[in-house]
Amino acid sequence: MSLLTQITGPSKATLSQASTSLSAPTKLRRVLHVIRGEHFTGAERVQQLMGRGLGRSGFDPLFACITPGKFRRCSGLRDYQVHDFAMEVNLDMHVVRGLIDFVLEESIELLHAHSPRTAMIASQISYRSGIPWVYHIHRSSIRNSPRSFSRRMQSLIESYAIRGCEMLMTVCRRSRREILASGWDRAKLCVVPNGVPSANPIDTSNRMDRKTWRIGLVGLMRPHAGVESALQAMKLLRQRRQPIELQLIGSFESVEYEEILAQLEHKLTLGDMVRRTGFVSDVSEQIQQLDALVVPGQRGEGIPMVALEALSAGVPVIGSDVAAIREVVRDGVEGLLAEPGDPAALAQRVVDLAASRENWAKLSANAVTRHRECFTDTAMNERIANCYDRVLDAQFRR
Repeated sequence: MSLLTQITGPSKATLSQASTSLSAPTKLRRVLHVIRGEHFTGAERVQQLMGRGLGRSGFDPLFACITPGKFRRCSGLRDYQVHDFAMEVNLDMHVVRGLIDFVLEESIELLHAHSPRTAMIASQISYRSGIPWVYHIHRSSIRNSPRSFSRRMQSLIESYAIRGCEMLMTVCRRSRREILASGWDRAKLCVVPNGVPSANPIDTSNRMDRKTWRIGLVGLMRPHAGVESALQAMKLLRQRRQPIELQLIGSFESVEYEEILAQLEHKLTLGDMVRRTGFVSDVSEQIQQLDALVVPGQRGEGIPMVALEALSAGVPVIGSDVAAIREVVRDGVEGLLAEPGDPAALAQRVVDLAASRENWAKLSANAVTRHRECFTDTAMNERIANCYDRVLDAQFRR
């Protein structure tokens, strides 16, 4: 409950919404997701799937983008669902007034924030309107000890803003343990693993005689994604004359970083071993062309959506043994794990995978089973809806 509500009690709008929800239980309850919106990476994929699937659990999700960009173009959501409330600068709070008017006009019952800046915005809307809010921890900024000034600022903003939220959602059990260790109320914390739709699994029988192995790194190319480690591993594989191709699928965080990687590729003389696909709207289609997905990130930031997309398609994962990756991929079962930041270890795991197409086919079958049992988008949305119900029920009882 916000501080304003604690002092004055729920607003008339809040009481009216709660009463309407009780008298007409079949009516979809409206949730506003306050998101960044400029990129379309893992967090935005989660948001897209909530936008498409929460209606089956009784909620009508709308989205407010504070830095409009690729989300509107790539999410495929209906026009009425996505709205732009652009911030002029990082700490611009002028959007709060417009968002308060919007949530009252649209009968929003709950706010859902997804990043430090959107948490700051949601906390202010909640304080002034009495509408409760929840926070989704997609990454680990409140658990890491960030070294850069920017990450320190994000951590401070996030830690301050979430004090007023009604529920924290983490995507993995490890995050939950660390949040609990920081003193967070157990009753205000829930675990919601990411999920993706089921895809048609690859036909491994058609690749049993293929000599060249195609592996891919998918996502926004940025420093902590481990792209450098993957390129250095490719150099080692080239020296061992392994028939491996690496495909980089995704856009670059900046032109400067793209140039850094281009210079590294040239220095390592990788030639045609590395191919760049760039940004694609249909990631699952690209993943199905791969024999394995590499996830070489050097820090744990929750469950990578691309890893789940790979499992769904039956594509084994070669990942860094960090954070939630080991909660998704079991070493030797659905894929292989390597020491983070160690190109030699990553290269060896690729060699291990390429040693046997028969074993690779078993990993593929296990990957499909793992996804269907644990990481579907339907299960994710049902867990999110359960968290919403807990918050709204508690709000009404007050």
